[in-house]
Amino acid sequence: MRAVIFDLDGTLIDSAPDIGASLNRVLAADGLKPVTQEDLRDMIGDGAKALLERGFAAQGRTAEPRHLAAFIADYSVHTVVHTTAYPGILAALQTLSAAGHPLGVCTNKPEAPTRIILTALGLEKFFSAITGGDSTPYRKPDPRHLAATLAGLGGGKAVMIGDHENDILAATGLGLPSIFVTWGYGAAQGSHTAHTAQDLPDLIAKMG
Repeated sequence: MRAVIFDLDGTLIDSAPDIGASLNRVLAADGLKPVTQEDLRDMIGDGAKALLERGFAAQGRTAEPRHLAAFIADYSVHTVVHTTAYPGILAALQTLSAAGHPLGVCTNKPEAPTRIILTALGLEKFFSAITGGDSTPYRKPDPRHLAATLAGLGGGKAVMIGDHENDILAATGLGLPSIFVTWGYGAAQGSHTAHTAQDLPDLIAKMG
């Protein structure tokens, strides 16, 4: 049975409200303006360090190590305030799990907050392998990051599902098909496209 590997932010969950709130508190501490939710969407996807760099660069400033530390400290206690699973995700995971697909998560978010979020939203039980951005020396789009998740699922056939170019590039680098989801934060072109979470089980079933 084909393994199904999901990105986290922008794919399984809408975490932008909490990420943005933590970023804005760090910016405010330096007397800077908050970023809008619209601008934030273009800053998410490459991990916290890149997020802080983009947030400060947007206001002509350079993020410092203290800013990253402050963000991580703030986000660690405000991880699941407004974060939710996208509509239909729970049902899709239930369907895929019942069909026998091994399920995993491969995200550039650190593993600890990833597990906190999945547990709080009742989703962790579906995943046999969870690989965060600090779980290996590699990060998406490096296919070795995705390979670590697949190894945790026992190898074999798989598909990567994500909302960001990093997800699609990681899958391509590993020779895997991908599904780009249109409800997230990024833009890319995968092997297939899903417009709702309800589309996922049928798309995967057709892959065999």
